[in-house]
Formats: sequence, C-alpha cells, structure tokens
Amino acid sequence: MITVAEYDPAWPGRFAALRDEYEAAMAAAGVPVVAIEHVGSTSVPGLAAKPVIDCDIIVGEAHVDAASEVLVSLGFVPLGELGIPQRWAFRAPERLSGTHTYVIVDGSLSLRNHLALREVLRSDASLREEYSTVKRAAGARAADTDEYGRLKTDMVQRILAAAGLTEAERASIAGNQVPSHTELPR
Repeated sequence: MITVAEYDPAWPGRFAALRDEYEAAMAAAGVPVVAIEHVGSTSVPGLAAKPVIDCDIIVGEAHVDAASEVLVSLGFVPLGELGIPQRWAFRAPERLSGTHTYVIVDGSLSLRNHLALREVLRSDASLREEYSTVKRAAGARAADTDEYGRLKTDMVQRILAAAGLTEAERASIAGNQVPSHTELPR
C-alpha cells in the first residue's frame, strides 16, 4: 500500500522553504538557475498526493554539473538520470526527507512533462478529481511504488494529451526505462 493523502495547504510553504535554500546555495556558488519549480501532485491545490514535495531545479544544459555539485555540498547523493533523459535525481539528506529534488534541463521533454501535468491539473477540476480517484485506488492496491506508477499510467497519458503533448512525446515519456525501486542505490 502507498500512502496517498488529501491535499495539505502546508505543502506550498514546505516547497517555498526548499526553493529558498536551493536559490541561496546556487547563488552562493555562482550557478545560474532558470527557475525552481514545485512539481508533482503536491503542487496542485485540491489533488490527493503522496506527501512528498517534488522540486525541479531548472538550469541550462551547461550548468547541470555545477548545480549537481551544489546539491552534493548540501548532503544530497546523486542517483543519475534514472532512465529519464535530462533529469538528474538525488537522494535527499535525512533533514529533507519527504522531498524529491531534481536538476532538469530547461526546455527538455522531462521538464515539459512535469509542468504540463501540473498546469492541466491546476486548471481542470474534472481531471484533477478523476486523477485523485485514480491515485487513491492505485495507492490502496499497489504493493510498491513501481506498481503505483503503472496503475496511474493511462490517466497520466490522458492528462498529457490534454496538455497538448504530441503522441510521439507521450510515447517517449511512456518509454522511459526507469529502474525499479528495488534497483535504486540505497
């Protein structure tokens, strides 16, 4: 079973604290950042979600390594792209448990995926409620996060289609070879 919680109005404040910390650290290191975005389900008011704050640190491709080094200096462990092109994942230090932080290339399909899902769900109450229902059911049924993701795939593809992503873009996203949670470094 995967915990799927009702929307918590404290989530945006938790993201804001992360954003402030990351902005300060990147600025101190001289790393140019395009934006730091709250993505994932906790970024959508009214949407049920796993209570994990997802944060994209958006940089130009030339600044990925520098941004990654800053996160390492804050205690993050780099995990690589994990099958999602131009999006680098990190294991958060204990003090930031309940968060996922990514360095992601500006303009990449991976970023467009994150932002498209967020924007459609923020603006379409019907899709938001339907996705909440799917997420609650998937959380109750799933044995692990891999199964949880698979149970949501059809709905995510519908949301991406509503966002205007092409069939080829949606196929590319669906075809990402994300490792199983059991294959991730601990």
